[in-house]
Order: sequence, then structure tokens, then C-alpha cells
Amino acid sequence: MRRARSIVIAGWLLGLAALIVVISRTPFSTDMSAFLPRAPAPEQQALVDQLREGVASRIVLAAIEGADAATRASLSRAMAQRLRDDPAFARVENGESGGTSADQSFVWRNRYVLSAAVDAERFTAAGLRRALERDLEILASGMEPLLKASITRDPTGEAIGLAQTLGGEVHREIRAGVWTARDGARALLLFQTRAAGFDVDGQEHAVDAIAGAFAAARAAQPAAAGARLVMSGPGVFAVRTRAAMKHDVSLYSTVAMSVIVALLLLLYRSLPVLLLTLAPVVSAALAGLAAVGLCFGFVHGITVGFGITLIGEAVDYAIYLFVQSKGQGGTATTLRRIMPTLQLGVLVSICGFAAMLFSSFTGFVQLGVFTIAGLAVALGVTRFVLPRLVPAEFAWTGELVPASRLLALVQRAGALRWVLLALVAFALAGVQARRGDLWQDELSSMSPIPAADLALDGDLRRDIGAPDVRYIVTASAPDREAVLEAGERTDAVLRELVAAGVLSGFDAPGRYLPSARMQAARVAALPPPAVLRTALAEALTGLPFRPESFEPFLAEVAAARAAPPLTRAALDGTALALKVDSLLLERADRWIATLPLRDVRDPGRVSRALATLPAPARGRVVLVDLKTESDALLHRYRHEAILLALLGAVAIAGLLLVWLRSLRMTLAVLAPLAVAVIGTVGVLTLGAGRLSIFNVFGLLLVIAVGSNYCLFFLRGDLSGERGAATVGSLLAANLCTVIGFGALGLSHLPVLFDIGRTVALGTALSLVAAAILTPGLARSQAAGTPA
Repeated sequence: MRRARSIVIAGWLLGLAALIVVISRTPFSTDMSAFLPRAPAPEQQALVDQLREGVASRIVLAAIEGADAATRASLSRAMAQRLRDDPAFARVENGESGGTSADQSFVWRNRYVLSAAVDAERFTAAGLRRALERDLEILASGMEPLLKASITRDPTGEAIGLAQTLGGEVHREIRAGVWTARDGARALLLFQTRAAGFDVDGQEHAVDAIAGAFAAARAAQPAAAGARLVMSGPGVFAVRTRAAMKHDVSLYSTVAMSVIVALLLLLYRSLPVLLLTLAPVVSAALAGLAAVGLCFGFVHGITVGFGITLIGEAVDYAIYLFVQSKGQGGTATTLRRIMPTLQLGVLVSICGFAAMLFSSFTGFVQLGVFTIAGLAVALGVTRFVLPRLVPAEFAWTGELVPASRLLALVQRAGALRWVLLALVAFALAGVQARRGDLWQDELSSMSPIPAADLALDGDLRRDIGAPDVRYIVTASAPDREAVLEAGERTDAVLRELVAAGVLSGFDAPGRYLPSARMQAARVAALPPPAVLRTALAEALTGLPFRPESFEPFLAEVAAARAAPPLTRAALDGTALALKVDSLLLERADRWIATLPLRDVRDPGRVSRALATLPAPARGRVVLVDLKTESDALLHRYRHEAILLALLGAVAIAGLLLVWLRSLRMTLAVLAPLAVAVIGTVGVLTLGAGRLSIFNVFGLLLVIAVGSNYCLFFLRGDLSGERGAATVGSLLAANLCTVIGFGALGLSHLPVLFDIGRTVALGTALSLVAAAILTPGLARSQAAGTPA
């Protein structure tokens, strides 16, 4: 016997060690695309692409407030200078003239194939004359100091036009040489990170770098003591949300654990037994993580957070074992008596969560694998390990409330059956009345981002002209050249809409990498050297320019005619490379060009204009409303979650019917669970409350935990000391669950708040409903009379 005990304990410890090794080699991901569909519709694919790699997801907006305007401008320049050398950023802009030298050089060298204004007429004598006369007017006004340095090399102004076009066609206030908010109270900066939007670690590094640059700049300027930095953007929100979730989970889990430990110490009056109660939980958590790592090759951070809460059922097993050992001959005898009930309870839970394995969302499948593996291991540790870690004759001797009083309450609870059913009918009526407004229909309604932060984001976007991250146009085609051509046709339509005031601007990959056909057309528009020289001489007649000054212009046009076509490789080393890669995406069987729009005033008109374009071969051009698609994705989440929950419920009912071999006994288990679910939904939707996807997962856990209560009331002896021990264990387990999840319900984050309050309320109702309904139904079955 002693040898067998040693073998089991050693095997358990070795198993834990093996699980830890697997987990240590498993990467943890924060890529939110794991919770996006594996086979999305084209419009939802655009949403996935924007979340993962889109330009807008990489943008960080920053503003310097406080101090005086000169000091803010000085801080802005110091920050930009420092961060332009930081490899974390592909782009740093604050309104200072220029930009990165690599970008300037690229645009300058390739201006004739990049400029949409290039055509044959532009380089005729008449076209050159108009350009030179315009140059004279600008020089006389002093409005364009850069023109003076470039006029003899670029009299047609292609580089200056490109600077305006590639700058986004946005008018921004400039004071003291830097971008400034319209009210003059903030100096503005825009950053584009190299880290993708889904890379929260990379975004956090970028945010910290910006904050560090501001702190260093402020420390170097005594007059800047009153200045402060504010930031916004998708990456900033992701970093803050993760930090808030870590804080809340840590804080409320610590609070809950402290209360639960105090409760269990009061219950057990034994520290060793308290520690043993946690053995199934720790084992389950490690098993769940390792199982997910082995099945998927990575573990998502949300899986860890959700999984740890879902595994809360595991702590109940040890409580049932230890508390019900009172007066029953010790843990060995108790275990033999309760193990069939625990086994059925675990099977019920597994049936419920197994439905998640059929989800089209990888993240949901991970949650199912984690929970199933964890609960199975928790039961195994309770069955085989715990009895060998405590003396066989150990028996609990304490109690939370007087046993006889508690048991008497349960024995009289059946009298409240009709009251309970009346309350359920009332809850059902309330839910029915709200059926058209029962669910949260907008993804933004579940956002953890404070309203003040969203308002700041809107202000900064308006002032800096950043994309509004809602409307984009996507063009798809079988290869890169075809999709670039489709994007250029779309570009022409969008320019007309900008001129009509339908939108304020847009971006397009063809601005940085034109198609080969477009490049060839622009090069063909450049005249031969002799023809250009003759046209220039005629254009200069009567103008105050020396003809020989324009020799660089003639030489560079000739060089452009002979240059090889521009390719993606030519952008390497510039910030424009990342922009092209963000706007031009390769998928398994096609290429996708993305054109983000700004300030769309009439989406319907944009859609109608795009409908006039010829569709690319085996492709399409479509306006995508990312808000609409994100809301549609939420609806898909919800529909699938409800469907899978119903499938799980059917599987649970089938399992109980087969196991119990009695329809009435099956109903004795299912009825309290149905009451708990209906009651929970009724309470959550009181007033203006609406349900979220997180509530659905909370209800799954309510069924998993509540089924144990029903089974113990159904199969346990509810009389004498054994009955008191059974009811005491159920009360203790329920209190631990309510405390643990109730603490999470104090969080301001929707995911923690919704799951916490759902499980806390639902499990409490499960225990009450089981005490009222199950014993009566079980007795009527035994007597063969209607319940």
C-alpha cells in the first residue's frame, strides 16, 4: 500500500513537471485574429487584415499640452529627432519640413513615375510655360521656399506635388514649425510603428519609447515643467486594455483568493488540507495550458484568462471530498461514495464545453480544449492523488453553520416550488418583452476604452488628419500587377469624389508603387532629350530664367526615360516600404489592395461610384464599413455561441438520460439549471441591461457548476449527519464560486464584469433552485408518483 502511494504521488509530480516543460516551450500570443473566423467573408477578411497589418492599426497619435507654444514646439522637435532613429518606428512626423532623407531621395529619384500629373501635354512648350509662370508667382509670394532650391531641376513641380499628395492631402495647422491643434493648445505628432497592430508587445515598446522621448526632452528644458504628453490610437488602446486587464485580474483574484482562503481555513481549520484543496486546481490549470500548446502550438492570452476562471469548478471537488468526510469513516469511504456523482458531473461539464470544439473561431476551440483537459485532470487528481496525500481516516470536523439548521432549511425548501416557478415565469415574461432589444448589437458597446479616451482620439484625428479607421475600399485580383491596376482605376474614381466633397481624402498603394503599365505610360509621356530641349527653350522666351540653369532638369528627365521600372525592392530602406506592405497584401490565391478613406460623408455615393468600375479578373472592388463588419462579426460570434450552447445542452440532456435511465430523474437535474439560466438572464436584462457574448460563456459555466449541485441533491442522502455534510459541502463550494466570480464582477472591464456577475449570480441561483426542485422530483420518482 505504501509503495502504491509513493508511485502515485511520484507519477503525479513527474506529470506536473512534464506539463511545466511543455508550457515553458509553448509561445503565448496576444494576436486577436485567433478570435476571428478562420474562413471569413471577404468584407470580414478586410477587417482581419486591418486589425493585423493595416496602416491605421499601426498609427500612434501624440499631443503635447501645457507650457507655452514655443516650448511645446521645441519638445516636439526634440522628440521627433530622437525617435526618427528608433527602429521601432517606420514613420515619425510632426510637421517639420522634409521627412526622412531616404523617403525624400526615393520620391525625388522616381518623381516622374510616381506623379499622377505626368502626361505628354505637361512637357510641351505650352505646358512648360504654364509651369514656369506658376513658379514665378510662387517665388514672388514667398510661399514656397523649397521651390527656389528645386526649380531648375523640377520646374514642373512634381516633387512638391508628391509631397502634398503623399502627405495625405490634409491641411494641418503649423505654428513655430510644427503641427498644432486647431485651437493652438497642443503640439501634434504622428507615429507609424513597425510592429503590427495585433502585436501588443511591440506596440507597448513603441508607446514606452514615445513616453521616454518626451520625458527626456522635458527634463532638458526647464521651461517645460508644466508640459504633459497624451497619446491615442489602436496600439495605445490595446496596451492600456491589457494593462487594465492584468491589474483587475490580479487585484480581484487576490481579493477573492484571500476571502476564499479565509473561508476554507474557517471551514477546515487545517492549513495542510487547505493546500491540498488547491492541488486539483493547479494540476488542472497546467494540464489545460499544456493541452492547448500541444494541439495548437501556441496559447492565446485570453485563453489563459478565461481558462483560469472556467477551471474554477475544479476547486469544488476537493471541498466535496473533505467536507462530506465528516462522520463518514474518512476520505477513502467518502470518495467511494461520491465518486460516481463527481464523474457524472465532470462528464456533464465536458459535454457542455465540447460543443466549443466545433467553433469556427480558433480562440473558442482553445477555450474548449483548455477546460475539458483541465476538468478531467482535476477529477483524476481528486480521485487518485488526494486520498494518498491525507490520512485515510481524516474527517472534517468543522461547519460553517449549524448542520441541523442548514439541513432543515433544505428539507423545507420544496414548499417554495410554486414561488420559484412564479418568479421564473416573471423572468421569462421580462425576457420576452425585451426580445427585440436583448443583445448588445455593437462591438463598441463592449469596448473597455473610457469615453474620455475615445473623445481625445477623435479630437487628435480631426486635428492631424489621420484615417478615421472606418471606411476602406478593397480591390482584389489574382496577382500584384492586376491589383495595382485595379487600385489605380479606383484611385481615379475616388479623386472625383474628393473633388465633389464626398470624402476629404484617401490613401492608395499605387501612389508609392504604380503598376508597370502606369509607369510605362508616364515614362512614355516624357519627351526625348532633343524634343524637350526645344520645348523648354520656347517656354523660357521672355521669362527671367537663364536657359543653361535647367540643364539638370533635362538630364534627369533623360535619366527617368532610361531607368528600369520601379519595383517593391526599390522601397527597401524607406518608411514607404511598410506603408506599401500594409496597403498591398498577398493572400493564398490573390492580392488585395487597401485604400483607407477619410471623412466619408456619403457612403452610399461611394459605393455607387465604385459599382461603375469594371471588376478585375477573378476579383472585386468594394467599399467596406469596418464598423458594420465588426458588428456583423459580433452577431456571428453570438449566433455561433448560442448554437453551440444549445448543442451542448442537448448533449448534456442525452448523457443524463442514458446515465440515469429515467426521464424524470433527468428533468430533476435539468429543471434547476433551466431555472438558474432563465433567472440569471432575467436579472441581467432588468431595466436597460443587455446581454453580451461574455454572458453566454458565463452561462455555460453556470450549467457546468450547477449540475454538480443538482446531482448531489438527486443522488445524495439528505438525512442525518450525511445529509448535513452533503449540504454543507455544497454551500461551501457555492460560496467559493460566488466569492471568486463576484470579485471579478467588480471590474470595469466588460469581459470580466459580464462573466463575473453571470457566474456569481447563476451559480447561487443554481444552488437555490436545486435545493427547492431536485429533492422533490427525486422523491416523486422513487414513489412513482407525479412530481
